[in-house]
Amino acid sequence: MRPMPGTPYPAFSRSLLAPRLWPAWIGVGIMKLIAMLPFTALMAIGRTLGAIIERVPSPRRQVAATNVALCFPELDAAAQKRLVDAHLRDIGMMLIEFALGWMGSDRAIARIPVQFEGLEHLQAAHRAGRGVLLVGGHFSHLELCARLVSQRIRIAGMYRRMDNAVFEWAVLRARLGYARAMFDKDDIRGTVKYLRGGGTLWYAPDQDMRSKDNAFVPFFGVIAATINATHHLARMSNSVVIPFFHRRLPGNQGYALRLGAPLENLPSEDAQADTARVNLSIEEMVREAPEQYLWVHKRFKTRPEGEPPIY
Repeated sequence: MRPMPGTPYPAFSRSLLAPRLWPAWIGVGIMKLIAMLPFTALMAIGRTLGAIIERVPSPRRQVAATNVALCFPELDAAAQKRLVDAHLRDIGMMLIEFALGWMGSDRAIARIPVQFEGLEHLQAAHRAGRGVLLVGGHFSHLELCARLVSQRIRIAGMYRRMDNAVFEWAVLRARLGYARAMFDKDDIRGTVKYLRGGGTLWYAPDQDMRSKDNAFVPFFGVIAATINATHHLARMSNSVVIPFFHRRLPGNQGYALRLGAPLENLPSEDAQADTARVNLSIEEMVREAPEQYLWVHKRFKTRPEGEPPIY
């Protein structure tokens, strides 16, 4: 089944064969080979990579440590360090999950254990003839869980173009293999049209995008620049906003995916208040599996005028 109108399948260009891009092709090939391994082997490799990443000095460790200290002031220094270490180990899992989510076969994805809750909230919205915004956060397994949820729900996604042309070509084609459509983050018109038609869109608004349409609202009690897109998309399309949470279960038990109850009275007339509610919803998700959240991202980079930098 071809995806709906949105970002088209990327055409192959001879420019993608330029020698400077050969390392990227090698990377794509390695991901493809990794994705062919059994799920239990992949989890073991991810844990091994994570143990290595935890021990290798990196500027991102300090970013994660700063974020954790800001967001979990109730933890003592030792507990904060344990959370940072656990998160860095989780990065190893993330690398494997990227490969599996993008390059894994349909058969391999179908074999991954999945627990799914809350589908009735989505069904109720669709029976009412409304589109759905599935709002989630940037967890390490985001890409793989997008693939997993597509087994139950025909979803579309919004994405930001990759800097490397080879990865942009390969990953976009992979995503279009299971998503109903993919929309560039700037394609607001196409996204709204899709939602007005009753579509389901997965969107994660919890990164510092340095957008002109930011609101400075709390995230774990810290003021964070947060894009107002959830409010605007819901308002323009009359969509239901449903929190979507996913976490990796211990060992080789797979993943738990959960759709929450719709956020009532969203959108309201107040974009900033709506954005704060979305942040609070994502914060609640993070507290359930804090080590799996992307703490190495500089979430608090953009500061209100007059405030000193955090990083």
